[in-house]
Formats: sequence, structure tokens, C-alpha cells
Amino acid sequence: MADLSPQELRVLAAVADSGGFSAAGALLGLSQSAVSHSVRGSEAKVGAVLFERGRGGASPTPAGERAVALARRILRMYEVLGAEARGAGRDTVAGVLRIAAFRSAALHLLPPALERLTARHPGIRPEVRVVRELGAGTAGEVAAGRADLAIATLNAGGGGAGGGAGGATGATGSVPAGAAAPGRLLTGVLREEAYALVHPAGHPDPRSLPLLDWDENCGSYTRDWWRAQDWIPRATVKAEDDGMVLTMVGRGLGMAILPELSLREATDAVDITGLGPSGPVRHVGYVTAPESASTLAVRALIRELRSEAG
Repeated sequence: MADLSPQELRVLAAVADSGGFSAAGALLGLSQSAVSHSVRGSEAKVGAVLFERGRGGASPTPAGERAVALARRILRMYEVLGAEARGAGRDTVAGVLRIAAFRSAALHLLPPALERLTARHPGIRPEVRVVRELGAGTAGEVAAGRADLAIATLNAGGGGAGGGAGGATGATGSVPAGAAAPGRLLTGVLREEAYALVHPAGHPDPRSLPLLDWDENCGSYTRDWWRAQDWIPRATVKAEDDGMVLTMVGRGLGMAILPELSLREATDAVDITGLGPSGPVRHVGYVTAPESASTLAVRALIRELRSEAG
């Protein structure tokens, strides 16, 4: 198979990002016909149809999704090559560092690590995107080549441990902890968080209250614990994120089961009760691609995250 050139990779990524050949051409300063010719050439080299064409534009096929993700990751390596070469042997790191994190991690776990990172390496420019842990979640941003590192909930396996209390339905973005996650991504556990019962302050019988939940509060590895608790009702209210749930609990609208990072925003309006040694836990960690794991900026950030986690 003939190799794809960097320009061909840029065209594939631009078509996927913009949703059409004309829009991709506008992004790259090319004509629609030049983009179309480039995509056809790439498909011939790859031996697969990469985009479905239609009146509404172009959308990646399954083969195209994979090809575009790899294209973005390869192009990212081109981008960091210069900084890596200049920083080798000098302990200097510079350039943009793209990070994806779920909301509570972006609020409470990342800032102190980034503060130390940028103090040690002023040339680093972090770009943080908050991504919900639904579907592919934050790890999906790394797999798709849109982030260099993600803070994600990890499924550590065994004993019901992992991310999310399991009360909601649907899939979260959790990935297995260990050497490799789906798409040959690398993961590492940063912290283990116990879940706790949070309820209006001073309530005499918090377990009698309605359950409040949020979409991301889900994980197959904690559902066994959740389902075994006959005192937990089905959620009567579901919010968009854990911060909204915490606010509603403080208003006396119900009780919730939340992990430690979410509870850092708790006020005097709520009380927090532990769920005991058999209660659910989640593992929070980093996810990165193998090629990014060796870069100076990602390695430096992982060191600071591990330091923050203790």
C-alpha cells in the first residue's frame, strides 16, 4: 500500500471535521475538486471507502472513522516533532498540550497539576476541554486524535470497583485500567474514590428521600453493588451533571450517591455519610496514546498528576 502524505491526512481530517468536501476545501484553501481528488486517492491507497457522500455532505464510514483518528494522531506527531527535538537533553518542554477531562476532574484535579506544570515549564500552553463521560467519553478524544491526554474514569475490574455508581442507564466513557485500553491506548490509575451518600443537612432519615442522579453516574462494574441495595429507589430526577445534583440535594429535593471529587463542592446545606467498606468506588486516571506517552509534555503532566494524587 502506498503511504499517505501529510497533506492527504490533513484533507481526511478536514473533511471529517467540517462534514463536507467544500467546507474542507475552505478550511485548507483548496477547491472542492482538489479535496475530492485527494480523498479518492487516499481511498485507493487504503483500499477502503472512507466517506459516505450525500447531498448533506460527507460522513466517515467505520473505516473512515479509524483512518481519520489515526490521521489526526499522525499529524499531531508532526506538530510536536520540533518541540521534542529542541527539548531533548535540555529538560525544556514547550508547545500546546491538549487535555480532555470530565467536569469534576477539570475543576479539582487538573488545576493544581497544571499550575505546577506551567511553573516548571513556562513554554507549555495547556488547552483543556471538558467532555462528558458518556459514549466514548474523554478517552474517545484521545483515540480520535483530538487530545494528547485525558482524565477518565477507569474500570479497574474485580470487586465492583470503577467509575460511576451505576444507577443510570446507558454506557459511560469508562475504559479498562492497565496496560492498554480500547484502541491501544495507555492508561494509569491516579486515584481511587469512594462514593458517599449526600443528603440535606440534618435530615432525620435520608434514605427515605427520592434519589437524584445524573447521566454520567453509570458503570457496569458498580451496578452489582447498586442493584443489591434494596433501599435505593429508582431516580426520580436526573440532572445534566453532578454539580446540579449536589445543588438540588442542598435544596432538599432528595438524596444522591456521589464520588469524592464531586463532593468537593459540597456546602453546609448537605451532610455526607459514608457507605462503608463494601460501598462502590471508582478509579480516576489518565489515558493517552502510545505515541503521545513518550512526548516530553505528556510525561511532564503525568508526573504532576501523580504528584497531585499523592
